[in-house]
Amino acid sequence: MNINITGHHLDITPAIRDHVTSKLERVIGRFDHVTAAHVILSVEKLRQKAEVTVHVRGKDIFVEAHDENLYASIDALADKLNRQVLKHKEKQADHAHAGLKRQAGE
Repeated sequence: MNINITGHHLDITPAIRDHVTSKLERVIGRFDHVTAAHVILSVEKLRQKAEVTVHVRGKDIFVEAHDENLYASIDALADKLNRQVLKHKEKQADHAHAGLKRQAGE
């Protein structure tokens, strides 16, 4: 999996890079079909913004989070991404089971 981290009006320090990659790898590690993730960290006055686009087979998942603290926004981003990935996995599982039911003649 390829993780691309960019910063707008912000320098990406090694500590920030490590924090983002550890949070994303924890969430995305549970999901097999992720090909790439693009993270954008930005500062707008007193508001820190983190957004990610995760490319999975057949879909792109976009999540963003805002906070006064950059690390808090990254943590919130990871929580939101976790919910989105679980929802996507459930939808895929439902579609797979629906196809099996149709083949069995139910």
